[in-house]
Amino acid sequence: MPELPEVEVVKRSLEKKIQNLIIKNVKINDGNLRYKVDKRKLLKLLGKKIKKIERRSKYLIFKISHTFAMLVHFGMTGKFFFFDNKNIKHKTSFFYAINDQKDFKYDRVTIIFKKNQKLVYNDIRKFGFIKFFNPNNDKKIFHLNKLGPEPLKEGYNLNYLIKYVLGKKRTIKDMLMDQRCVSGLGNIYVNEILFLSKIKPTRKANDLTNFEVDKIVKNTKKILKAAIKFGGSSIKNFSNEEGQKGNFQQYFKVYGRKGESCSNIDCNKNITRVVISNRATFFCKRCQK
Repeated sequence: MPELPEVEVVKRSLEKKIQNLIIKNVKINDGNLRYKVDKRKLLKLLGKKIKKIERRSKYLIFKISHTFAMLVHFGMTGKFFFFDNKNIKHKTSFFYAINDQKDFKYDRVTIIFKKNQKLVYNDIRKFGFIKFFNPNNDKKIFHLNKLGPEPLKEGYNLNYLIKYVLGKKRTIKDMLMDQRCVSGLGNIYVNEILFLSKIKPTRKANDLTNFEVDKIVKNTKKILKAAIKFGGSSIKNFSNEEGQKGNFQQYFKVYGRKGESCSNIDCNKNITRVVISNRATFFCKRCQK
C-alpha cells in the first residue's frame, strides 16, 4: 500500500496531466471495488472541470466544485493510467510493468476528457475505492474526519506529539502507524523514522522523553521530504508519470534488511526483524534504545 510520499508523487503527476480538464464522459467497467462505485454520482462529473487535486493522508481528493468532490484510495493495487490525445498510455501510480494485453482486464473506471484524453482507474485486487462527497461536510466522511495532522505541516510539532502520547502505553511504532495520531505514515517510513531517531519500536510511547519525541517529529519531516524528492519507494514498483521508479528504497536503513549489517559505521550488529501488531518491524538492537 502506498504511503504519504508515493501518494504525494501521484498527486503531483496528476496535476500536470488532468487539472483544469473538462470531463466529457465516464464509464464503469467494474464498480465492485471495496465500496461499490455510485454510478449516479459518477455521472455528475459530466461537463465538470477538475479544479484542484489534493492529498489528505493516503487519499487523493479531486475538487470538482464547492459542493462536489471525488475521494480515491488505492488500497493494495490501485493505480491510475493516463491516456493522452494520441492514445499513448502514461504511468502515474505504483504498478507492475505496463502490459497492454493484461492491463485492460483490471480497468475499473474510465474518465474521458475533451480531446479524447482519459484517466483510467485500474485495480487488480479491488481493495481501493472511489467515493463522492461534499467537501464542505468532510467531517461526515469517516475516512477523513478522524485523521491526525499532516506530518509535513506545522500542526505536527513537538507540543502536539508530547500531548498525544502522554499517558499512552502503546508502543511508539503502533502510535505512529495510527492515522489518528499522524496521517499518512505506514510501515515502511515508521521503521525508518524510528531508526534515525535511535528509538526502539517496542518502546512504550509514554516512556519517551521530550528530546526523543522531538527527534521523531524532526526525522518524520526529514524522511518524508527526502522520499518525495526521490520519487517514493518502489516496494510495489511505484513510478511517477514518466515511468521512473521511486528510488528512496536505495536509502533504507532498516526496512527489509533483516540480517544485514547496521548502516551505522560504528555498529557491528545486524538488523533484527520482529512482528508488532501483525506488521514486520526492523530495527538495530544496539543503535535503537
